[in-house]
Amino acid sequence: MSRLPAEKLSSEKKRALDALAKRPDEKIDFSDIPEIRELPSDRVIGKYYRPRKTAVTIRLDADVLAWLKASGGGYQTRINDYLRQRMRRNRKSADRQ
Repeated sequence: MSRLPAEKLSSEKKRALDALAKRPDEKIDFSDIPEIRELPSDRVIGKYYRPRKTAVTIRLDADVLAWLKASGGGYQTRINDYLRQRMRRNRKSADRQ
């Protein structure tokens, strides 16, 4: 993941961030932040929102895996993209009913 160059933090800002990081979630006031129930449909994955990844083990047919790997690296990302497309289509058809 590429990062933009960040400004050096002053020792005061570092202390403030450390104090925030140590604060338990129960002590943080989220009342002024609306809950996000569903992401907007015009979102771009990775621009402002990056879904949390979960490691899984999955069994695929050998020919399917060979087909995915044949187009180069990043086959796991492509699997995720295919599944995300299917998920979106499924949601759209469920919304119409």
